[in-house]
Amino acid sequence: MENKQDKKMSGDKLITIAIHTYEKAVILKTLLEREGIEAVIHNVNLIQPVISSGVRVRIHERDLPMALRIIETAGSADLDHGKENNTVLIPVDFSDYSMKACVLGFDFAYRMRGEAMLLYSYLKAPYSDIMPFDSDEYEATDFVADDSTIEKVANEKMDNFANAIKRKIAAGQLADVKFTTVITEGIPENAILDYSKEVEPKVIVMGTRGKTKKELIGSVTAEVLDAGKFPVLTVPENVGISSIGEVKNVVFFSTLRQQDMLSFESFASILGELRIKVTIIPVVDRKHIHDYDHAVALLLDYCRSRFEGVEFESRYIDDKDFVAGFDQYAKVNEVDLILIPNKKKNIFMRLFNPSVAHKILFITDTPMLVVPF
Repeated sequence: MENKQDKKMSGDKLITIAIHTYEKAVILKTLLEREGIEAVIHNVNLIQPVISSGVRVRIHERDLPMALRIIETAGSADLDHGKENNTVLIPVDFSDYSMKACVLGFDFAYRMRGEAMLLYSYLKAPYSDIMPFDSDEYEATDFVADDSTIEKVANEKMDNFANAIKRKIAAGQLADVKFTTVITEGIPENAILDYSKEVEPKVIVMGTRGKTKKELIGSVTAEVLDAGKFPVLTVPENVGISSIGEVKNVVFFSTLRQQDMLSFESFASILGELRIKVTIIPVVDRKHIHDYDHAVALLLDYCRSRFEGVEFESRYIDDKDFVAGFDQYAKVNEVDLILIPNKKKNIFMRLFNPSVAHKILFITDTPMLVVPF
């Protein structure tokens, strides 16, 4: 039976362009979307919880001619050996919480044998050359008169920050990985989104100021979470870990849909072979899910069979205010990391019906790893 979510992609018919293993299906989906063709992965087996060779890649019928040309040009080698980009993109604004983001970002890059890329964007006059990533206010304290001076100041700040990074690497306070710096002009969230499309990072690591200082509208991190196409790790100012290896207790927000399984595959590829405990917390009202207990049991069976060495359990937060209820749960249970599959929304939905990831961002001091779908 056709997935109802697939039908919502567009008003026209969806067709299957290929059937592959999960790994090849993801590579093909990436190749198609890189050329502007919307694609979905469908048909994960819920009855026998494994990801098999029967994973479909589906596209709009109108895109079939272009898709066939892309597949013919790419050839089987691209599907068998998809280019692995282990770049970790770290937007910075030279603050203390940007440095904390670098600690986890460099650790990620080291574990993936990749490299880090520091990105800073500045605004030309009459705005300040400093715009913190978690503020919707333009600060005027660093105002300078002309564009050339603004660019010069931006370069000086980045040089100083890069030198501080090198000193921390030499002192053993940061993982020793290759890193590059990029400075661009523009609004921070637009610069991050545009540059991520160019470099296609494995993950974007962004520092946040902490729950007492966040603003709901105008947060650059929230915009990147809800509009971006790549996984994002948020690092709060008061984060309690300094290495991914310290992560032991993880929460996975689930909608009890097939997409959750594919999202968890993405999480696993980023986190690596960590020995962790994962608590699956459905973000749905159990009264609205037919045979809720059976659905949760199937998801647990799938995860346990797919990821050996990881301990899985489930927990239902029965609270009228889910966000507040989870905040209390996270404190009591000392959660190290939150995993969130995040459905992208248009601008109106983001303003008037923010995602769970968007809401949780503003109440927690726990890092979040968010994968869009």
